Amino acid sequence: MAESPVLKKKREEGENGAAESQKEGAAAAGFPLADLSVRRVLRESARDKTIFLHGQVKSASGDGTDAVVILEKTPFQEDNISQLLKKYTKLQLQMSNDIYSTYHLYLPPELNEVKTTVVYPATEKHLQKYLRREVYLIQETGADYDTITLPFIESQSFSIQWVYNILEKKAEADRIIYENPDPTNGFVLIPDLKWDQKQLDDLYLIAICHCRGIKSLRDLTAEHLPLLRNISKEGKEAIVKHFGAAGAQLRVYLHYQPSYYHLHVHFTSLGYDAPGSSVERAHLLSDVIDNLELDSRYYQKRTLTFALRADEPLLKKFQEAGRV
Repeated sequence: MAESPVLKKKREEGENGAAESQKEGAAAAGFPLADLSVRRVLRESARDKTIFLHGQVKSASGDGTDAVVILEKTPFQEDNISQLLKKYTKLQLQMSNDIYSTYHLYLPPELNEVKTTVVYPATEKHLQKYLRREVYLIQETGADYDTITLPFIESQSFSIQWVYNILEKKAEADRIIYENPDPTNGFVLIPDLKWDQKQLDDLYLIAICHCRGIKSLRDLTAEHLPLLRNISKEGKEAIVKHFGAAGAQLRVYLHYQPSYYHLHVHFTSLGYDAPGSSVERAHLLSDVIDNLELDSRYYQKRTLTFALRADEPLLKKFQEAGRV
């Protein structure tokens, strides 16, 4: 991968140039994991085999610098299964009942990889972002969007310069799988950083439109149907050409609310339970196209449901307006 997940987290939050330089320097030097002192578990998921840690790295002066370390068990790789079963056959019995039994199988490091994502130095904002919070469902009407959500978006300094860097080939140009260069109805297709591109089971790509000014689903009208159809048709063709995954094996959708306010479309393997693919956030691209064909202003009128964490400023705006 040309860019680490840490840099993606940084760029999405629009941090300033000084913080960027600090992080890039830390990444280049290598993160001192052995010097990390764990302060607390921010969040964990047994289902996803992931844990989020708040730690501190002590400097020479004795001061502690905050870090977020995310440990995630990687998926099995088909190429390693044969080696695993033939060479490491010692099992430790845990339970046996009739024809069913469970064991512990202990693997050597090279077959027991843990994906490690580091945010370092980490700010209080990062710690709060990864901390487990209560979640609330919001039912946002068209009027709510105009009076609450849109003013909030416009009041924030969400940086999407990293998106423009991709579109202008200033960054990640070597990662682009496909491009339709049309400035109005074109897009680039690029692997999401959550996908290691080693297997198709967790395939994940993003189509980013060239047209600027389309923030989210709420901005779409029938005027954008050629763009959406291009993304659907050409994105699927590019994926089958490069990765052999047919369109019928893909989940193609938009997020609302999105993680950044420049229109983009997610392509994931249908069998992969990707983050953000749940019903309260994901809107199938095929459904979006159908709805706009029926009514050009469908997404300006419709009530949209989405989840917000208790610490998110937008939730406070809805609470102040008496909408939660």
